[in-house]
Amino acid sequence: MIVEFILSAPALSKVLGTLALILIVNAIARNLMAAIAAGGLVLGLWSGQPLLQVGRIAWTRFSSLDNLLLMAVICQIIWLSSLMAKTGVMRDMVRTVGERVPRRMSFAALPAVIGLLPMPGGAMFSAPMVDSADRAGQLPSLLKTRTNYWFRHVWEYWWPLYPGVILALDMTGLEIWQLTLAQLPVSLLAIAGGYLFLLRRIPHNGEPGHAPQEGAHSFLTLAAPIITVIATYTAILIALPAVKSISRYIPITAGLFLALIVLQFQRKADWSDWREVLLSRRTLYMTVLVAVIRIYGAMIEARLPGGMVLVEQMRGELAAIGLPEGLFILLIPLISGLAMGINVGTIGASFPVVMTLLGASPPLAVLLPATVLAYAAGFMGQMLSPVHVCLLVTNQYFKTPLLRSLAGLILPVLFVLLGTYGYSLLLRLIVAG
Repeated sequence: MIVEFILSAPALSKVLGTLALILIVNAIARNLMAAIAAGGLVLGLWSGQPLLQVGRIAWTRFSSLDNLLLMAVICQIIWLSSLMAKTGVMRDMVRTVGERVPRRMSFAALPAVIGLLPMPGGAMFSAPMVDSADRAGQLPSLLKTRTNYWFRHVWEYWWPLYPGVILALDMTGLEIWQLTLAQLPVSLLAIAGGYLFLLRRIPHNGEPGHAPQEGAHSFLTLAAPIITVIATYTAILIALPAVKSISRYIPITAGLFLALIVLQFQRKADWSDWREVLLSRRTLYMTVLVAVIRIYGAMIEARLPGGMVLVEQMRGELAAIGLPEGLFILLIPLISGLAMGINVGTIGASFPVVMTLLGASPPLAVLLPATVLAYAAGFMGQMLSPVHVCLLVTNQYFKTPLLRSLAGLILPVLFVLLGTYGYSLLLRLIVAG
């Protein structure tokens, strides 16, 4: 009887329960990989999947081309950031930014620059920069973790290089300029929330010095590997759009590969540096950790024995409660973001539900505000997800506890959610008028 009762629990309870399990196991065992693996296994079995099928789902996701390329991307990110640190490029970038913006703002500017790169786990790239900006080592590691993680993501609401933005355009039918203009204020809300609840806690040690005129050129030179990634990614998407149908990670993989070559020409690293970077245990751990996170996501996306997926079940459960449409549009993406921790998965799982609620061919005055609200809600859920790759790798870098990192993000998340809700109401009036 007890087993049947547990198995018949609502889908929402299963998803939230396994997320709680991940946090508990990680707090006890202090092994994040084991915690996420346990959460994925429990979620698969609790959802009614036979053990053999759980194994098949895990292997299918692990061996997929997308996942293998994602693992390659993670390796390349670590190699590139490590070599930029070893050759002094990262140190010089931090110094150059520090000369041009107030010290406090540099902690936001550095991850925000890296945020223009649409790469998974990009916060791992900016974490050493944020750490280097704290030259005296005075800031708490938790504050650096939250600041790096938050400002790494302030552009992802509208920056068109991100797959989640492209997927949202495809699902809503909006023009790119419509979504960009509508979502820009949400980025401003995210920046404001980060300033109010994170940056203001960083001591303000005066204005930057006046840099010489050639400093701008110097920064662009230092940023050549990063610019190479963006340029290559964009060029491939424009010249070979069909590549995305093979894997969305091919353009970023190519960009990172070329960036490594550019860096080697820019500041040559010797063989001992390359060997240390390529054979790093940290690289192996991070790569496997990301693969485990992806397997957890596969358990959410997999078809259940009855033919449904968990998100569809959650939709039915929330509908049965009789929630207002506006709250429904907010909750479904929010829960999807919490469960998946990745924007493409969040959009893919929740936006079909949102579009169904809006009906066939909704007017722009309805579609645009609903899209803005649903996107922000999903993204805020993702920012609080214990399986978000950027959060996990930032915690690993700064050696900070996962639960405490998440707790410090609740206020900026609420700020963005409430602000976006008010903005969506205003946007509806503006577009309708």
